[in-house]
Amino acid sequence: MAKNFVEEVSWRGMLHDVMPGTEEQLNKELTAGYLGIDPTADSLHIGHLVGVMLLKHFQEAGHKPYALVGGATGMIGDPSGKSEERNLLTEEILQHNVNSIKNQLAKFLDFDSDTDNAAVLVNNYDWMKNFSFLDFARDIGKHITVNYMMSKDSVKKRLTGEARDGMSFTEFTYQLLQGYDFLHLYNHENVKLQMGGSDQWGNITTGTELIRRKAQGEAFAITCPLLLKSDGTKFGKTEGGAVWLDPKRTSPYAFYQFWLNVADDDAKKNIKIFTTLDKATIDELIAQHEEAPHTRVLQKRLAEEVTRMVHGQEELDMAIKATGILFGKSTTEDLASLNEDTLLAVFEGVPQAEISKADFEAIENYTDLVSYEGLVFPSKGEARKMIKGGGVSINKNKIADPNGAVEVSLLQDKYLLMQRGKKNYYLLKVNA
Repeated sequence: MAKNFVEEVSWRGMLHDVMPGTEEQLNKELTAGYLGIDPTADSLHIGHLVGVMLLKHFQEAGHKPYALVGGATGMIGDPSGKSEERNLLTEEILQHNVNSIKNQLAKFLDFDSDTDNAAVLVNNYDWMKNFSFLDFARDIGKHITVNYMMSKDSVKKRLTGEARDGMSFTEFTYQLLQGYDFLHLYNHENVKLQMGGSDQWGNITTGTELIRRKAQGEAFAITCPLLLKSDGTKFGKTEGGAVWLDPKRTSPYAFYQFWLNVADDDAKKNIKIFTTLDKATIDELIAQHEEAPHTRVLQKRLAEEVTRMVHGQEELDMAIKATGILFGKSTTEDLASLNEDTLLAVFEGVPQAEISKADFEAIENYTDLVSYEGLVFPSKGEARKMIKGGGVSINKNKIADPNGAVEVSLLQDKYLLMQRGKKNYYLLKVNA
């Protein structure tokens, strides 16, 4: 094998529980292993990335990764770590979500390799859709006792938690369904390992037990820790909600900014988990960071590596340029090079106004422009004074003459970025 998978994820802080015999199995032969992803949205978010990176390291260690998209189990909902039953999704929505997630996974896993360890994507709806309830109860249900199912933490917490609303039979059967997934993949794809978050241990071991009882086989399990930020809050959540991999949900600029702004302690942890940088490189980056934390070398490298992996080099370059516009030295050319989505993402939340093209062309001088509808200045007198003092820029160019004729190029043929002082930005949209 290219490297020892268990050792690799262990030094990266990605190992929580491992079933006895797992490392020996992986060192013995190429092994197929899977991880399940719940398709409750049409995009992965960065909370999913820990599991996806497990699969990536698994493949790089020479093993065969299976990404299981839970088209069937997604219709039910996993009770693990939740206090309420989730809304059920329609088959049509689930299929759309599955297709979208498959495209995102291809950025991390090699599905097209002609080697023995090419990644495979499977959907448990394919083998569950024609499985009747009676067949499932007869063939699967009889092998696992209710006592065994009740002993799982995910079940006990729901039954004894603060809400004490219990759980539906639908959710109670989830661990059996997930266990059957493992059995099916064991029988049909020779999959011997399941990976997942630490809250999945109970569901995973139900699968290994089902394989032992029904197939007289041996299967294995590895879980990774649930990731929390250094302040104890849930990783991947911001004030605006989840950080998504889909650029339409979270812009590449906002995605880059998330990683750039993680706390120092989180950066040390995250660069091991969310990049494929080797140990020597990461140790050197951490050492540089310890010497000069203010340079944020760790956060910058983390943001670059993850953004490149998810969005590509071009979007990374644009995110870096966009960051320079707000927080560093940048040029008019940098500003003009941003596409519309990035421009709007960078200046999301700044005061904005709209003007018709005819009214814009009728404006005679810069004083009138920056005082239009009080967007930048409430009065022309204040505008003139600030322009004379060198405190006004349009598209990153300083304006010197308050009475000068307006000569500007619109960004994306429709925007002007006006700036008062160093930190106050305003966006004017010129409508055709």
